[in-house]
Amino acid sequence: MKKLFRYFKECRLEMKKVAWPNKATILSSTKIVLISTIIFAVLLGLVDFLLMRLVYLIF
Repeated sequence: MKKLFRYFKECRLEMKKVAWPNKATILSSTKIVLISTIIFAVLLGLVDFLLMRLVYLIF
């Protein structure tokens, strides 16, 4: 039981050392991820559409 309490105490001490990002950093990172995900999805959809049209033309 002592080891368990020591483990949680050490976890709490380590969490205090973490440099947590501020709200502005989180929002800007989230925007970048969402925009790049949308762009990538559109590009993949376009490539898929064009390849399917090519396949239908060949067969």
